[in-house]
Amino acid sequence: MSDTPPPTLIRLGTHGPEVGPQGFGCMGISFAYGPSDPAESRATLERALELGVTLFDTAAAYGDGGNEEFLAPFFAAHRDEVVVATKFGLAIDREDRTKRIIDNDPAYIRRSAEESLSRLGVEAIDLYYMHRRDVRYPIEETVGVMAELVREGKVKHLGLSEVTADELRAAHAVHPIAAVQSEWSLFSRDIEARVVPAAAELGVGLVPYSPLGRGFLTGAFVSADKELGEDDLRRQQPRFTGDNAAANAALLEPVRAVAGAHGATLAQVALAWVQQRAGVHGVGVVPIPGTRSRARVEENVGATHLILTPSELDVLEPIASRVAGGRYADMSFTSAGRE
Repeated sequence: MSDTPPPTLIRLGTHGPEVGPQGFGCMGISFAYGPSDPAESRATLERALELGVTLFDTAAAYGDGGNEEFLAPFFAAHRDEVVVATKFGLAIDREDRTKRIIDNDPAYIRRSAEESLSRLGVEAIDLYYMHRRDVRYPIEETVGVMAELVREGKVKHLGLSEVTADELRAAHAVHPIAAVQSEWSLFSRDIEARVVPAAAELGVGLVPYSPLGRGFLTGAFVSADKELGEDDLRRQQPRFTGDNAAANAALLEPVRAVAGAHGATLAQVALAWVQQRAGVHGVGVVPIPGTRSRARVEENVGATHLILTPSELDVLEPIASRVAGGRYADMSFTSAGRE
């Protein structure tokens, strides 16, 4: 692997927070991917911070606020060292976990912010995202309510998740948007068509979630329905099950070849690819891989030192166009479903 040092800090948006070159997606540390070891999860958070990870990303939707509560002691111990990001606007139906409830009602936004502040144990949320777009409300109205929270000192910076380019422009005209969060990986590149150019134009940072394809790009599993527990959300995602999974597993061969050339892992190549999108598109990029393991967070952060060559990037270029199955069974609540 290359020992080229990563940038010390990256600013999200023209006036947004400065964070380490890699963030931490906190969802899986206590939610969505089956049982976890709380002690190891807490040790993993501490190790991430030691390695220069400062952006920690959660949401009210993760375990009905349970993820925020789990993180609260860590944030309390390191409040001046971390950038706390959370989200409103998405919930998982308690009776049918395959269904999503999206709500951008102004009263709900305010209530959700207060509840997140309480669960997180912080006086202000550093980066507050609209988790999903509720098309019943104009985006300008939604961001207007979020801007009020900034003026009241309850939120410092605003973010949006899974928005179209036009929605981003309309939102940014109401209040500066620091970051757009969307799935972006070797397997998922739909945002490159319109959203990423809009973000670059407006000076908005990109925070790719699931940069490791929910673990699939690491080779950790091949078939979600055969290898993962009944309560694992990946069993509901089309590209990880049945014939799709088998076809997609074969797409990892060039990733393995590149990894072998660097003495790196599949995860490190996948993360390095995302990180290098910054130079390709002229936009700040801070991926937020998640893990429950100290060894894995060390592996992930190691990717910030890995530089892929132009020929290696060419080898990886066709992968996304060959992926079988969508990101979700229902893409209507993603930016790609509305572009």
